[in-house]
Amino acid sequence: MNKTIVLPKVILGCIFSIGFLKNTIYCQNQKNITFLDQWKNDSLITNSSLSRYSGCWGFNQNGSEYAVIGSTEGTHVFRITENNTLVSSGFIKGKFSDASVIHREYKTYQNYLYAVCDEGYSSLQIIDLSYLPDSLHLIKDMGAPLFGKTHNIFIDTSEATLYLCKVTPVLDSTILNPVPMRVFSLSDPTNPTLLWEGPSDIAEVHDVYVNENEAILNCGFDGIRCYDFSNPSNPYFSQSIDFYQDQGYNHQGWLSPNKTDYFFTDENSGMKIKHYKRLPDKTLVYKSMFGYNFENGSTPHNIQCDDKFVYVAYYNEGLRIFDYRTTPPQQIAYYDTYLQESNFTMNGAWGVHSNYESNKLIISDRQNGLFLFQFDPDIYPHPNETPQAFPNPTIEGESVFFSFPYFINGNKKISIYNLSGKLIYEKSDANNTIFKVLIKKGYYLSVFEYEDYLGEIKRHTLSIAVL
Repeated sequence: MNKTIVLPKVILGCIFSIGFLKNTIYCQNQKNITFLDQWKNDSLITNSSLSRYSGCWGFNQNGSEYAVIGSTEGTHVFRITENNTLVSSGFIKGKFSDASVIHREYKTYQNYLYAVCDEGYSSLQIIDLSYLPDSLHLIKDMGAPLFGKTHNIFIDTSEATLYLCKVTPVLDSTILNPVPMRVFSLSDPTNPTLLWEGPSDIAEVHDVYVNENEAILNCGFDGIRCYDFSNPSNPYFSQSIDFYQDQGYNHQGWLSPNKTDYFFTDENSGMKIKHYKRLPDKTLVYKSMFGYNFENGSTPHNIQCDDKFVYVAYYNEGLRIFDYRTTPPQQIAYYDTYLQESNFTMNGAWGVHSNYESNKLIISDRQNGLFLFQFDPDIYPHPNETPQAFPNPTIEGESVFFSFPYFINGNKKISIYNLSGKLIYEKSDANNTIFKVLIKKGYYLSVFEYEDYLGEIKRHTLSIAVL
């Protein structure tokens, strides 16, 4: 039934029922993210932890988007369909397939997927993707002396250079000395050629981010190292960050596409995410720290970013998205993939991939498999601490986005009235802070209603013009 109100009373703050706030059962595991699909296979081998899955990666091949996830047994590849579902495109068994497998990681270059594992008698696997969506083909399984157990992998696609982190070759059942990092040329993508190994003065490189020969190394308890690999056989050392605030085991990081912001995680209980600015001379300088539930020991694991948002696979907390146009960055969206209760702080979300053109996201969860989400960054034109409507004015046929303050987690209600005081739209939602509404030509008054952090009911009005 339509309702009618007298507009002056709305503007002055007429009395609304607050039952929609007090009687709603909130769904606390999701905000501003759309769940699309999930894949898991409980028949995969595991141990008492029920951890079957590890790293994930995404790529585009032959006009379709694909998702990859590692398991205890090997590599699983899925096509993301037009109906937003995950459809299996094939499986490649790992050289080492065992319940003890914890780490598998992936990157792509041209028509190939490169896979590494950090347990057992592992190898560098090169998988041909050119036959997708019909089939996958393992074309190389490369072991000692150059390859073996490998903790992580990165490919500088602009320079056709492969970076393998913490390589431990196994030759004739003998474990050789680990190498912090090895760098290979991919001028022939199926035959990597060694260019360099090092650094010789530290124990390990846990992970690395590289773009156009600029490499930022995550070196565990030795902090961060920066190198220029323009001459890959003799890289130039440019910076070391040996000590920093809230320091732990330096785990992984990501540089924004515009190369102005770098984020990294420390894999320790309760550690925050670090935000560094990258200066024009490529020097990294501290800006801020941020995170979620760190006071209770939550641990950020893997991270990616674009030029506005940071996407974090948070152990035990799922996918967390932060807007770094504020200082410190503010959480604007999340989906908790791990709802089980556990005192162990390294369960749940492991990997994240946020670089799909379709604005889809994937998360790999150690216990719960592969998750597919939709997140629309375009509906966040800038951070807001007060309700907003945009675009405003707009033209008929275009949607209006009604945005509540980013820090509001409770129930929210938007009501829209025409100039006669007639209610034409009303919606309540506990999980999202942005409402997308298509309105006919005319002039309207919108009323935002929400509960602030003190439990007080707040109301805000905005005039809307649809031309």
